[in-house]
Amino acid sequence: MTTPGNAEHGLRLIPFHGLRYVPERVGSLAAVTSPPYDVVVRPDGVDYLESADPHNIVRLILPQAETPAARNEQAARTLRDWLAEGVLSADPRPALYVYEQRKAGVLQRGVIGALALSGAEAGVVLPHEDVMPEVVTDRAGLMRATSANLEPLLLTYRGNGPGTGAAAIIEATAAGEPLLSTVTEDGFRHSLWAITDPDDLKAVTADLATRQALIADGHHRWATYLRLQEEHGSPTPWDFGLVLLVDTVRYPLQVRAIHRMLRRLPPARALAALEGSFRVRPVDGPLPLALETLADASERGNAFLLTGDGTFHLVTDPDPALIARTVRHDRPEAWRRLDATVLHASLLDTLWEVPDTPDHITYIHDSAATVAMAERHGGTAVLLHPVREDVVRGLARQGVTMPRKSTSFGPKPATGLVLRSLD
Repeated sequence: MTTPGNAEHGLRLIPFHGLRYVPERVGSLAAVTSPPYDVVVRPDGVDYLESADPHNIVRLILPQAETPAARNEQAARTLRDWLAEGVLSADPRPALYVYEQRKAGVLQRGVIGALALSGAEAGVVLPHEDVMPEVVTDRAGLMRATSANLEPLLLTYRGNGPGTGAAAIIEATAAGEPLLSTVTEDGFRHSLWAITDPDDLKAVTADLATRQALIADGHHRWATYLRLQEEHGSPTPWDFGLVLLVDTVRYPLQVRAIHRMLRRLPPARALAALEGSFRVRPVDGPLPLALETLADASERGNAFLLTGDGTFHLVTDPDPALIARTVRHDRPEAWRRLDATVLHASLLDTLWEVPDTPDHITYIHDSAATVAMAERHGGTAVLLHPVREDVVRGLARQGVTMPRKSTSFGPKPATGLVLRSLD
């Protein structure tokens, strides 16, 4: 995306002194990384990552203690200790960082830097999802206590091509020897390079200054950045936030669904409440086969896959009168037809009467993990099919946000490769 008007109204990305693990002080770089905080399935994922290495980044992004205040203080204390012990160290020169994720059939490259913050009304960084205030409060407490951006958000922009501007510098930098390279358990190789040459930095920032970005992943952290900027006033380091910018002309992102696990709603009760309002039919498993059936049904309209008791049910064809009664009319038709819109307005709010709070709904990116957790808790897994990227961009350009946790863009940056201190 390119912004209208002059460069002053585009993306302002600046270099910073990256805070990185000292390889000699940890078991391995792979063992100290983590998925983003909201992808870690609690509590099993936290326990697993904590046991992988005593210095795993999960101890900072998801500290374990009895109260929010205690968790935040624990993270701050851990960060101070790791800095004092030389586990983490700041790079001597400010840099932008080229970041690559590579796996069989997948290659993604982008640039990590500190991005000047702006609200949605400025039209420079476009959100496409609503946020949950309690999550923003949680993340704000953690960032405030640690005085750090612990993990980069994933933003996308549309570049002009491989031979010019930021794209040319990114590709040339990635041809050199990386600062670090490690393979994580999911099979991705993560590599990081520093851009420190003044001319290269100038070329990247000049190109990006004409661009507009879409938040692909990290809406709650972006909202947290904005809240903390307002608290601290300007000018301060809190005017910027850590991001990864990916040119999707060069490297199109994958779009996946985010699923729901309803902790207190058993599958039998969920299915019974749908009678007369949706078409419900059993479909064959195992899970991959049932997801194929969901994908086929999604081509024709709203479709959901319900499970949690070992059986699979496809839910389709909502009653038009129900949609007319429950889905708000002051939004574009594309928004009114979204699966997430119908799920929240017609199913969760109306038929199931399930509050959108953490003790009732858990949002999970992995379908198998969603099903396993539902079976463990006696709850209902609601599996969705992903939204097309062009639908997301189209709504974002209109200034319309989607229901929260509607999409999962990826691959997501690993947490723990580079941090940003605000002190």
